[in-house]
Amino acid sequence: MNTLVLQSASTIFPQNKRCIRRVKSPRAALVESKPRPVPATRGGGSGGNNVPGTVLRVQEESSSYALSSRDRADDMQAEARAMARAANASIYTPEFLAAKYGSRPIKVVQRAIEIFSGLGSFAFKLWLDQLDGKLDRNQRLRAVELRQVFTRLGPTFVKIGQGLSTRPDLCPPAYLEELSELQDALPTFPDDEAFACIERELGRSLESVYSLISASPIAAASLGQVYKAQLKYSGQVVAVKVQRPGIEEAIGLDFYLIRGLGFLINKYVDIITSDVVALIDEFARRVYQELNYVQEGQNARRFKKLYADKQDVLVPDIFWDYTSGKVLTMEWVEGVKLNQQDAIERQGLKVLDLVNTGIQCSLRQLLEYGYFHADPHPGNLLATPDGKLAFLDFGMMSETPEEARSAIIGHVVHMVNRDYEAMARDYYALDFLSPDVDVSPIVPALRNFFDDALNSTVSELNFKTIVDGLGAVLYQYPFNVPAYYALILRSLTVLEGLALYADPNFKVLAASYPYFAKRLLTDPNPYLRDALIELLFKDGRFRWNRLENLLVQGRKDRDFSAKDALQPVLKLLLGPDGEELRVLVIKEAVRVTEAVVLGSVVESYNSVNELMRTLIFNGNATGPFAMTTADQESMLELRAQVIRIWRLLQSSENFDPSILLPILQVLQEPEARNFGGRVVGGITQRLAARLLQQILRVPPSVSAPTS
Repeated sequence: MNTLVLQSASTIFPQNKRCIRRVKSPRAALVESKPRPVPATRGGGSGGNNVPGTVLRVQEESSSYALSSRDRADDMQAEARAMARAANASIYTPEFLAAKYGSRPIKVVQRAIEIFSGLGSFAFKLWLDQLDGKLDRNQRLRAVELRQVFTRLGPTFVKIGQGLSTRPDLCPPAYLEELSELQDALPTFPDDEAFACIERELGRSLESVYSLISASPIAAASLGQVYKAQLKYSGQVVAVKVQRPGIEEAIGLDFYLIRGLGFLINKYVDIITSDVVALIDEFARRVYQELNYVQEGQNARRFKKLYADKQDVLVPDIFWDYTSGKVLTMEWVEGVKLNQQDAIERQGLKVLDLVNTGIQCSLRQLLEYGYFHADPHPGNLLATPDGKLAFLDFGMMSETPEEARSAIIGHVVHMVNRDYEAMARDYYALDFLSPDVDVSPIVPALRNFFDDALNSTVSELNFKTIVDGLGAVLYQYPFNVPAYYALILRSLTVLEGLALYADPNFKVLAASYPYFAKRLLTDPNPYLRDALIELLFKDGRFRWNRLENLLVQGRKDRDFSAKDALQPVLKLLLGPDGEELRVLVIKEAVRVTEAVVLGSVVESYNSVNELMRTLIFNGNATGPFAMTTADQESMLELRAQVIRIWRLLQSSENFDPSILLPILQVLQEPEARNFGGRVVGGITQRLAARLLQQILRVPPSVSAPTS
C-alpha cells in the first residue's frame, strides 16, 4: 500500500518531490489508493510570482462538473455557509485602528522607527537632491530606491507601491514606471501554520477534505500562499489559497501609521494637491477586502458571469464548501504567465492573440459593465494550453461609474477631433476635476502634447506614450485621478508592454479602436449618440470618410451588428429633438443624391468618345451640367464613398436590409412627412438648378460681341 501511495503522489504532482518525503506523517498521507492522475507541466504560476515554473490546470470538464454535481440551491447554501465562516472577517475602520493602536505605544513606536528609517533616508536623499539642484537628474535613481524600500518594508508597502504606480497625479512618470515593476514576491510562511489554518477555518481535518496536498506552496504573494491539492470526494484538482498568519495585525498597524502621516502631508506639503488621507482610506479598504477570501470568491463568480461568456476567456470556479475568510479553494488552472513568451510559443500559441483577448476583455470591463479586475499584473494572467486567457486573483476589484463609461468614449472622440476644449471639459464628467476648477489653462498643455502625438493616426499611437504624456499634464495641474481610471490605464499599459516584447510595432489603441467604433455606431446612450454626431458632422458637412473608417474598424469587432449600426443616430434624426440634425441631413441627402445621379451621368460622359460628347453637350469642354473637372472628381469620389459604405454594410455577416425600415416607417407618419418633403424638395431644386444652368449657358465657341 505504501508503495502505491508514493507512486500516486509522484504521478499527480511530479514537480513537487517534497510532498513524497512528507507521506510518512499522518497529515501528509493524504492519497487515495486509486487517485485520478493529473499531469502537470512547467510554465507559469497562479496568484504569485516567487515560485517560477509552477503551472496550474483546469480540466475541461471542471466547470460543468461543479455546476452539474449539485443544483443552484445547493450551491447557494454552500456559499451561505462560507459567508458564515467569514462572518468575523476584518473591515477597514480608521476609528477602530486608532482605538486599538492608540493604547499600544511601544509597538507603534517600534514599527514607526522601522518605517521612518526606510522612508526617512529616502526623503533625506530627495532633500539633498533639491538643495544641489539634482532633483530631475537623479529622479530615476530615486525611483529605484523607493521601489527597494517598499519591498523591504513588507506587504503593506508593496501594495502601496503598486497603488502609486497607477497614480499620475501623485508621481512623476519615472516613479510610475519603476513602481509598476513591483511584484508580490515575499518569503513563504511555515507549512504547518498553513495546514493548521485550513483545519481551523474549515472546521475539518485535512484528511477529510483532501486526498493529497502539496507539502510546500507552489506560489506565494504578499497576503497569502497557494497549495496544490486534490479533493477527496471527487478527485478534483484544486488550488488552495491560505492567508498569511498575522497579516491583519501587520497591515492594520501600518495603515494606522500611514494615515497619521497622511494628515501631516495634507497639512504641510503643498506640492501634493490630492487628499492623501482619503486616498489612503480608499486603498486600505481595498486591501482589507482582499483579506476576506469569501469576498474574493464572490468577486470571481461575478467576473466569470460577466466576462467568461467569451470562448477565449477563462475564470476558475470556486468550491464554497472548502472556502472561508482565510482559505480559498478554486479550480486548478494550468497555464503559463503572460510574460513568459518562449513558454507560450512552445505551446503553439501567440502572445499577441492572448494580449488582444486581454484588451477586448479589459474594454468590456471598463466600458460595458464597469466591473473590472484591479490588479492585472502578469502573474494574474495565464495562457492556457488551449489558447484561453485565464484571469486569477480577484481580491482587488473596482467599478467604473456608469456616467464615466460613456465619457471615456467621448474623450477618445474629442482626441480624434483634436477638440482640446471639449477634452478639458470631459475631465468634469470623468471626475478628474471639481466643477469650480477653470479648465482654460489646461487646454494649451493638452494641445501642445496631442498635436505632436496625433501626427500619426490614432490607430498608430503608442498607448504608453499617451498615458505618459497625459500623466505629465495631470501631474502639473490640480487633477484627482479616480482609482478606476488609473487602474484601467495600468491594465492596458501592462498588456501593451507584454505585446511589445513579441512585436515592437504593436499598438494597443489599434487593437482597441474596433471596440470604440462598434460602440459609437451601435450604442443608444445619449452621450455616445452625441459623440457620434460630433465625429461625423463638422462645419455643416457630413464626413463620409469618418463613417467609412468607423464601419471598417467596427466590423473587426466580433460583436458588431450591421443592423444596429447608425440606429441611434436614425432615432435621433427622426425624433422630436432632431430638428437641428435634420437640417444637416437634408443638406447632405441632397448632396449625396446629386452625387449619385449626376455622378452616373459624368461617368457615362467620360466613357463616350469625343464626337458623341460634342453632339450631346454642344461641344462644351466643361462636360455635363457645366461642372469643372474638380467638381466632377469631388462628386465621383463622394459617390464612390457612399457605394463603398453600402457595400461594407451589405458584406457584414448579419446584414439585414431592415436597417432602412425606421426611415421609411417614420416618413409615412404625418408629423414626419414634412421632413421627407423637404428632402425631396431639396433634391428636386438642386437637380433643376443644374439642368437650367446646362440649358441656359452660352457655348464657349461663340464669342461675345465687341463694340
